[in-house]
Amino acid sequence: MKNLKLLILVVFGVTFFACDTDEFLSPLPDTAVVADAFFKSDADVLAGIIGIYDAAQGVNENTTTSITNSNRGVQFEYLLTEHRTDNTRGATTEGSKADFHRYLVDPNNVQSEDYYQSMYDIIFRANNILQFIDVADESNQASYSAEAKFMRAYAYFNLVRLYGGVPLVTTVVGPEDNEPLFTRVATTEIYAQIGVDLLEAISGLDNTHRSRASQAAAQGLLAKVYLTQDSPNYTGAAQLCEAIINGGQFALQADFNDVFYNELNSEILFAIQYQAGNTLESQSFSSEFTSAFRQGREDGLNILNTNLIDDFTTYGGNRSGVSYVTFGTSNEVAKFLPVGSDITTSPPSYGPNARDAGNDWIVLRYADVLLMHAEAILAGGTETTNAAAINSYMAVRERAGFDAVADRPAILTKDALLIERRVELAFENHRLFDLVRLDVADAVLGAHALEMGYGSYDSRKLLLPIPAREINLSKGLLTQNPGY
Repeated sequence: MKNLKLLILVVFGVTFFACDTDEFLSPLPDTAVVADAFFKSDADVLAGIIGIYDAAQGVNENTTTSITNSNRGVQFEYLLTEHRTDNTRGATTEGSKADFHRYLVDPNNVQSEDYYQSMYDIIFRANNILQFIDVADESNQASYSAEAKFMRAYAYFNLVRLYGGVPLVTTVVGPEDNEPLFTRVATTEIYAQIGVDLLEAISGLDNTHRSRASQAAAQGLLAKVYLTQDSPNYTGAAQLCEAIINGGQFALQADFNDVFYNELNSEILFAIQYQAGNTLESQSFSSEFTSAFRQGREDGLNILNTNLIDDFTTYGGNRSGVSYVTFGTSNEVAKFLPVGSDITTSPPSYGPNARDAGNDWIVLRYADVLLMHAEAILAGGTETTNAAAINSYMAVRERAGFDAVADRPAILTKDALLIERRVELAFENHRLFDLVRLDVADAVLGAHALEMGYGSYDSRKLLLPIPAREINLSKGLLTQNPGY
């Protein structure tokens, strides 16, 4: 997709859709979508489709350092997720990025604001495509619509889990349409729309792509939606996971390292692509995960907490050495080391493009599907003896080096599943949502905050504040979350 995207942007000059634009779409009246004259052909619509993924990719922080009007896409997501769990923290307590791991995020936090707007950028670009879908060739309209709706669902799923009820905008809006732009709706309504969009995506897509929407990616995302929504649909989630498992088109990589460095491999259902050394197509988070031999602009982010290392020691198996590295007293993420890194040298080498890294961001992979399958069969309970659930759980553990017979449990517990998800998916931004979904967030994060001396945690902090800028622009129509 990297080459396709570059070609489209060159041929059609779609600067309106490029991530490096000075003005990116946000849910604001002064940036409402007006594109009547743009879409004139199937190629134009395809360019717009690629533009949706470009919005998710975001702008490298080392390319455009100013946070103002700089859509970072998913590149700040680890701050809003991993840093608000017991997994990781920043190396210092300075700056707005350090507020996440200390539960001090306020409505003026610039990283939260950027993420909120980035997700609406995805949504508005998707809505724009859907308005002009008839311009596309008739043979492509169903798949283009399905892609746009998959990405819209993906963005809304992120928003509803992080901010709660948010404005639900499913059409192109004009500069005076304040009500749809700024009226929060119930989470049940948002989940219903996500479900509708993903069901269309499932019916309209195949499994051609791994860096664009696919049928399996839509099935996997919908399974997670079913597990997360206010009234979980465990049966539906299990069936969706089984459709992926039985489809035979995805498999665990034999070597855990290859999941992250053999990009778009058999385990990847959906990943957001980056290109090393290309300032407009690269990412910066790989460099920011370094600390002892700092490659990024920060002192170090996503630094491991001690209790996660303890879990890796006991349950990590061969994943531990791939997942993190220790330099002196600094325990750092190793899953996304900039391509070309060699950390066995002294000092370690981080390749030629540490700040313009090309490591893809993995949104959904097969190991996650297997563990969701076990969770769906668990169905909100604390344990199960179901063989299918244990088989899925053990498939992931066996790849990590555990014995298929000696290490197979007779009973799979919720606690064991949660630990397995922690060590398998560490630093992939799942931990916060896992804790909430499995109803242990307050207990785990409350104990973690007490241990670390973060006195500001309470259950209301599970939701982030609605950005103050959005509330101000709404002239009071957009309301704030409790506790802020």
